[in-house]
Amino acid sequence: MADELDLLRAVDPAPADGPHFGDGPLDHAAERHLDRLLHGPRPGRRTRSRPRLLWGLTAAVVTATTLAVLLGGSSGAPAVAAPRPLTVRDHSTAVPLAQVAELAAVAATDGSPALRRGTHVQSWSLAMSDDRPPVTLPEERVVRWRADGTHTEVVVATDPDHAGRPVLTDTGRVEDGHVLSRRTFPPMWGDAPPLSTPPHDPAKLRAYLTDLIHGDILTTSELLDATAELLDNWTLGAPESAALADLLADAKGLRPAGQVTDRLGRTGQAYVLDVGTGGRRMLILDPATGAVLGLETTFTRDDPAYGVRAGDVMEYRAWMR
Repeated sequence: MADELDLLRAVDPAPADGPHFGDGPLDHAAERHLDRLLHGPRPGRRTRSRPRLLWGLTAAVVTATTLAVLLGGSSGAPAVAAPRPLTVRDHSTAVPLAQVAELAAVAATDGSPALRRGTHVQSWSLAMSDDRPPVTLPEERVVRWRADGTHTEVVVATDPDHAGRPVLTDTGRVEDGHVLSRRTFPPMWGDAPPLSTPPHDPAKLRAYLTDLIHGDILTTSELLDATAELLDNWTLGAPESAALADLLADAKGLRPAGQVTDRLGRTGQAYVLDVGTGGRRMLILDPATGAVLGLETTFTRDDPAYGVRAGDVMEYRAWMR
């Protein structure tokens, strides 16, 4: 594994003496904002939103360069650092989202667990950089807030498939893995998402999520985008998870796929959404509580021109309490 990662690190898509395009690494939030600027409604115009494929397939130069290095082109074998897609283990046990929403509402009656500011998430995605290989290695991040408005963030590198237990404790202590960064931020407050507290009323939560992605109409794909950004900032309590499950149950296009085991070994229910041309998003929920466990985006068809094969992972995240 170390040898293969060394080979990946040795690949330089933008050498010092080559053309300089000014690309830089973007985090998840920056990618969503860039996509919104490129494809979203322009100021002053109200247009109906359309489904967008995360890491848009129309970004030919970035996508082709990234995938050619990461996946070895149309004729090469996928690099070890590229994760394998999750697969549904049992289609016969698919649970309708409406049923999950009902169970989540029952589970939330005592209000436990409670909403908590901060997150614990494992993630992987494609990325571009001038001076590094176009691969974002799997990482785990713990963000914890204090009463004085300050917060800490610890990020460590993990193995490509995120198999096994988390490598960060809930307090940010590293049990395994390589520390990428450890930072403390000054006090921050705000009355707008994501700094403001998410509500546990479904209608108010929909408005919150719409505001979170600066949208006008919350499509199902945008609902998943907003959910991911919410969970990158907050660990939902039972009431908030129930409200979110209620919104997801009303979302168009999300269909139950069956039982799946996520990268942390947790059993959940998968719900899939076809987006754009050749993309699929898989949402993973705890069927008893409605808690979101993970979100994955994959290609659904081959495209030799870009070195893409059906099932190649574009990005994924797995959230923990």
